[in-house]
Amino acid sequence: MYPTALTQLARGNPFSAPLFSLQKVEKPPQSLNGQKTRRLAAAATAEEDVSCEFGSSKYYALCGFGGILSCGVTHTAVVPLDLVKCRLQVDPDKYKSIGNGFALTVKEDGVRGLAKGWAPTFIGYSMQGLCKFGFYEVFKVFYSDLLGEENTYLWRTSLYLAASASAEFFADIALAPMEAVKVRIQTKPGYANNLRQCVPKMFAEEGVWAFYKGVVPLWMRQIPYTMMKFACFERTVELLYKYAVPKPRSECSKSEQLVVTFVAGYIAGVFCAIVSHPADSVVSVLNKESGSTAVQVLKKLGPKGVWKGLVARIIMIGTLTALQWFIYDSVKVYFRLPRPPPPEMPESLKKKLGLTE
Repeated sequence: MYPTALTQLARGNPFSAPLFSLQKVEKPPQSLNGQKTRRLAAAATAEEDVSCEFGSSKYYALCGFGGILSCGVTHTAVVPLDLVKCRLQVDPDKYKSIGNGFALTVKEDGVRGLAKGWAPTFIGYSMQGLCKFGFYEVFKVFYSDLLGEENTYLWRTSLYLAASASAEFFADIALAPMEAVKVRIQTKPGYANNLRQCVPKMFAEEGVWAFYKGVVPLWMRQIPYTMMKFACFERTVELLYKYAVPKPRSECSKSEQLVVTFVAGYIAGVFCAIVSHPADSVVSVLNKESGSTAVQVLKKLGPKGVWKGLVARIIMIGTLTALQWFIYDSVKVYFRLPRPPPPEMPESLKKKLGLTE
């Protein structure tokens, strides 16, 4: 009965966080150079013909480069939608809807006005992507080593959440200055037309604080967003291969795997937009107004005001997240980085649960 009860717990808990403690009784397999073979990853491919070892400095560096491309390029591509979304949040009396926001912006600033803030967006989100994806891989390996092979599998959702939250903490510090500049350009007409004009003006008015006063609201927005983005994506990939893809992952081509990556990324993006939108509204208003605090802005917006612009953000973030994961995984494929398969239960744990002899 004991193995059967444990089996039911392991299979039935959606968060893979069992109510019992397991001690590692077998050492995880070793690669040729002595590094541990890890089993947690995003969409996967066969491990032959890889350009570097999983967990090596080159691996982390290329993951960071993939993060730069995935975040920098995608966020810059949706600057027009982001601009309208920010204006809906900070001036809802003037900008009534997405369509109305686009029409007014083009009428007042011309088509070129839709690209306002593209430079700080590209720089800021490139730096964020470097830290977000690069540090996620670092922390995922670090926490996996602390837990051990069996508990890494059982607590994998918690591991994804912890690794992504840790990475985003540092990513937001890198993003904050350019995010402040971007919002000021987009939401304060006549203040500055570009990055070169805006940075010295903000520094002269408020000093260095102007660029970092939004970091706490950024953490409020981005850490829940990133936790959902990574954990939901990782588990969705696992479920798609288990229930939706008609053949084993090992038999899927790289292009088929990238389709799974895109679908899982979009699903994760919808949830990301919802959980992080109230904080996003606070950040937008905070960076527009000088001298305001997050608490003051929150009181001013009220329970209803923090959800303004949600539809635009769901469209933007859903597409954005799907493209980010697609680009990130494509970089891994191009540089032939190790992409271990979705996690599998260790043999030692199968024996403890009575699944094998």
